[in-house]
Amino acid sequence: MSVGSYFKSSADGGMISLQASAADLKEFQNFAKLVPKAAVAAQRRAINKTLRWLATHIARAVGRQERIAVTAVRQRLRAYPVSGGSNSGKLWFGLNAIEASRIGNPRQGNAGVSVAGRRYQGAFYKKVYGNSSDIWIRTASKHFKAEDYPDSDINTRVGASSGWIAEHDSRFPLAKVKVSLEQVRPHFESWVRQADEHLLHVLKQELNFELHKYLKGK
Repeated sequence: MSVGSYFKSSADGGMISLQASAADLKEFQNFAKLVPKAAVAAQRRAINKTLRWLATHIARAVGRQERIAVTAVRQRLRAYPVSGGSNSGKLWFGLNAIEASRIGNPRQGNAGVSVAGRRYQGAFYKKVYGNSSDIWIRTASKHFKAEDYPDSDINTRVGASSGWIAEHDSRFPLAKVKVSLEQVRPHFESWVRQADEHLLHVLKQELNFELHKYLKGK
């Protein structure tokens, strides 16, 4: 039976042999069996932590760049953590135009509505359809320019379509004021790179945690 590392003396020196004792070897074999499960657990935690980190990072970055409330950006983010036998997580970010009424606190003035540093001259903040108030502008208003609403299509049908409401009385049709998020699309590549770097950092921490947990138990 191996007694572990040892050395032998000779006339001209000594030979050191490094090896595991039988007890150490058994513990190593037990750890080797544990490694796959520990690695999967570490990877799962690292991915899920990185998903949360990435969602926070994106929400702050987009909110700062587009002058949109972080809470509104977060509502466009959907995280799908690692679960079951999966080894990957996903983060979805909706890029459809967002209602201007949700990007901050709208304020009605005599000339229009202001919200999050934006001014919509000729617009009004009111509950027209549904249970929530939105920012609207009459398409007949002298302040209305179709090019300022690129995410909507003029529609003569009754009802809502792409932010437009078409009705047949003196007030309508109305356009719901929205804010485009298309300009953040080029940043996805940068976010992915940062996520990769962060995931590697967190994964190392989680693997070390699994190792220390195992060694502490022994």
